[in-house]
Amino acid sequence: MKLLRSTQKVMNKDAKKQQSETDFLTGIIEEDFYKIKRLFEGSFDFTFRKFEINNAYTAIVLYLDGLVDMKRMENTILEPLLNQNEDFLKKSQLTLKDIEDEISSSQVKKGETIQQIADHLFIGGTVLIINGFKQALFISEQSWPQRSIDEPASEAVVLGPREGFTENIRANTSMIRRRIRTPQLKLESMKVGRLSKTEVIITYVDGIAEESLVKEVRKRLQQINIDAIEDSGYIIEFIEEKPYSVFPQVLQTERPDRVVGNLLEGRIGIIVENSPFALVVPVTFFQMMASPEDYYGRFMMSSFIRFIRYLFLLIALLFPSIYIAVTTFHQELLPTNLLFSVAASREKVPFPAVVEALLMEITFEALREAGLRLPRPIGSTVSIVGALVIGQAAVEAGIVSAPLVIVVSITGIASFMFPSYSMTGAIRLLRFLMMFLAALLGFYGILLGVFFILVHLVQLRSFGVPYLAPIAPFNFNNLKDLFIRAPWWKMDERPEQVGKKNLKRLGAQNRKN
Repeated sequence: MKLLRSTQKVMNKDAKKQQSETDFLTGIIEEDFYKIKRLFEGSFDFTFRKFEINNAYTAIVLYLDGLVDMKRMENTILEPLLNQNEDFLKKSQLTLKDIEDEISSSQVKKGETIQQIADHLFIGGTVLIINGFKQALFISEQSWPQRSIDEPASEAVVLGPREGFTENIRANTSMIRRRIRTPQLKLESMKVGRLSKTEVIITYVDGIAEESLVKEVRKRLQQINIDAIEDSGYIIEFIEEKPYSVFPQVLQTERPDRVVGNLLEGRIGIIVENSPFALVVPVTFFQMMASPEDYYGRFMMSSFIRFIRYLFLLIALLFPSIYIAVTTFHQELLPTNLLFSVAASREKVPFPAVVEALLMEITFEALREAGLRLPRPIGSTVSIVGALVIGQAAVEAGIVSAPLVIVVSITGIASFMFPSYSMTGAIRLLRFLMMFLAALLGFYGILLGVFFILVHLVQLRSFGVPYLAPIAPFNFNNLKDLFIRAPWWKMDERPEQVGKKNLKRLGAQNRKN
């Protein structure tokens, strides 16, 4: 019975608290302040200051300590209201507009519910409630420690801009605004997360992006029902068509220039508060293989590098499985001298080729992970030295063969060539699958694995766009920016797979060749 009463008390307390959140201000400052204070009960950083305006109006300024610039708050709110001029003091009856005009801040809004007050405090704002007024003044004086704009760590380039997104969503949107200076650039804000109320911004270029695509992105974001969004990575799994696919269907990037380039092709950008990674939808497989640097260098060199990238994609996916298939089932494919060399190196190895390859691949993955987790100055050193020492010791001990060390090393180098970290992860996972198939069926297993991967890619969609477009379905006009990168003066149209609303990218050109 006591437990039931205790539970009932807690439920009543929660109900009262929820009721107070939706309450409107009454204009009676003691009652309004009590409701707000009860909402922040147990929060040491909830801070307030009570003072008089014009010796007639009691006012309370509210803020959360650590989220507000105290000096700015004193200069813009307290000092003007405590040191009024003679004209202000002569007024016997003040309006909220009179008080608002005294505040020397360019960002002043009004609110009338307890929930609106709480939401404004949570984002680092200052709230002023005044006796006799049923509206509060919201002043934006946010200030908290934040990282400065720096070069993206995961997408370094030799040519091109060196600035990357930060955790500050306003800084991120400003970097996009500076690159697209037109009213057609739209930035729609919404809140996601029941407790975190994380700000999420949908950005697109009106007149280029398809309206149906914008609506679909907006709909999927609004359907997310979760306590908190800590990073843009949370959102990906909620908006993907096939969350169980190993292939990324949303592009994550730290580079504002990469987001802008995609916006100008009709895609949608998603910027998440407290995350340095923006999202871009829809994407294709070939877009994941393109680097921002491809568009900053000369087209011939960019095309050559892109060709090398696709070649090493096959190496990263298939090289270890080809080694397993050849050494286990298809020795006749090797030249005689090479066959004798491989056989001699494997003579002392006690394991089958698949076990040998798995040991080396798992060790390489562990070294890669250790290099990422260790402090930067020593992480790369540990990875390189560890690989050399372990590889040499393993060969000398007869645990693995020298040819396999070469195979794994080349495969590791190949996996670092992909511009998208998410695509790198997909290839790494599929490499292990191909190794098992090669161990079971040899080259037939490899062909079977490649066939199923291609079937899966053909079926995959990213916000309705085929993942292998423009190859499947085939579109000849969009091949200018696929395996090679054509000159800019040849790429006069935007990709048709994203939308056909505004395909023309270039105006009349003098260049005819």
